[in-house]
Amino acid sequence: MRARRALLLPASAALLGVLVAGCLVGPRYQRPEIVSPESHRGVEGEAAPESLADLPWWELFQDAALQEMIRESLQGNFDLRGAAARVEVARARAGIAKSFLFPEVNLSGGYTSQQVSRLTEPPQDGGLEDRKYTNYNLGFALSWEIDLFGRIRREKESATAAFFASEEARRGVMITLVSDVAGSYFALRTLDLELEIARRTLQVNDETVAYYRRRVEGGVSNQLELDQAIANRSRTAAVIPDLERQIALQENLIHFLLGQAPGPIPRGAALTEQHAPPGIPAGLPSALLNRRPDVLEAEELLVAANADVGAAKALFFPTISLTGLFGAASHELSNLSDSNARVWSVAAGLFQPIFQGGRLRRNYEAAKARFDEALAFYQKAAFNSFREVADSLVTIEKLEEARLEHEKEVEALRDAADLSRKRYTAGLANYLEILIADQQLFDAERLLARTRGAQLDAVVQLYRALGGGWQTEEAAPSSPAAGAAGP
Repeated sequence: MRARRALLLPASAALLGVLVAGCLVGPRYQRPEIVSPESHRGVEGEAAPESLADLPWWELFQDAALQEMIRESLQGNFDLRGAAARVEVARARAGIAKSFLFPEVNLSGGYTSQQVSRLTEPPQDGGLEDRKYTNYNLGFALSWEIDLFGRIRREKESATAAFFASEEARRGVMITLVSDVAGSYFALRTLDLELEIARRTLQVNDETVAYYRRRVEGGVSNQLELDQAIANRSRTAAVIPDLERQIALQENLIHFLLGQAPGPIPRGAALTEQHAPPGIPAGLPSALLNRRPDVLEAEELLVAANADVGAAKALFFPTISLTGLFGAASHELSNLSDSNARVWSVAAGLFQPIFQGGRLRRNYEAAKARFDEALAFYQKAAFNSFREVADSLVTIEKLEEARLEHEKEVEALRDAADLSRKRYTAGLANYLEILIADQQLFDAERLLARTRGAQLDAVVQLYRALGGGWQTEEAAPSSPAAGAAGP
């Protein structure tokens, strides 16, 4: 008999395990096949696995002032703080979905006191006191839905995938934030360089106006040339307040990204002294599928949609639930511990949908349609990553070609401005040649400054497109200004 019980216990345990584990209905998730190009457009030869995104942001951006701004933004930016809160919300929801896999146990207690009517109940010998009844009860109630067909596990899978998606979204916000701060800072340094060019040109214009005023007073020049010099000087001077306005707006934008009130921004290296990587490897296109947070977020949402399809399909199958109660009930509080006061109950229930007007079928169809939508969103994110990298690579290449030409243009116009002044002094030209040369030189120098700023911003955009910039700074050496600050 004991041997038989010994055989029955493992068999019962195995049967209970089968009932608890059940089976998972619905499709098993498989990553969709994305046909990625062998190499990025604009990259000659076979693509190398090394990527610019492998560099942490504090190694790519070596300006100390910019590094400090990025540190502050990672601590105070409103969007990043909101994304972190959404991660915690998703984490809690995943925990809630997981909790339904376990039995629910509740402690309940109660006290009731009642008096019956003389007119409905025959009086007892005790008179009025016998008409009063008092009850005390204390016990544990258990309820458990056995996940026989995997609906609860599918819902847990969906909630867990949504949690992972929120974490990837947070990383995406971090990457965007790092690139926005860096891009805004380089735009600010570009405006600073333009302002420096304008002020330097204005100083030359002031000297020119003073020169022609002396010539007019000496009778060797005419008022027309002086008026032209004054007009040219005013044209340059009008640019300065507009640049100062743009600088103030850019500083306010950077402070907003940092989660701070508007104010001035400390400067670091000049625009022409900013570090640029000697080589810009783009890595393998297929690596973007495992690196870019927006692609990974889209895939996790696809995993969640796939699990929702399984959960919707499980609703067609029976639901089995167990309920139980164990406790005590007595007219006297002191008798609750008496074995004679114990009460218990065990019940099992089965629920099988038969007819619901097509509601379950429509719910299942809607879940499959949401999966198709999530699949399209994932494919879009993947191919958009290829496009953004290719756009950044061609932008970097063409801006480098344009910068070289602008440098030649500025050098030639400087020579032209010097020659026009020499020709004027020698009586071989009028002031119009000087005016044209000065205006062209001023415009060309500003355009060269903008091209240099655009080059730095293009590197930032490539870094973002490759999925770089999400790394934490725990392993990075802290700057003296930053102390041990980190995200």
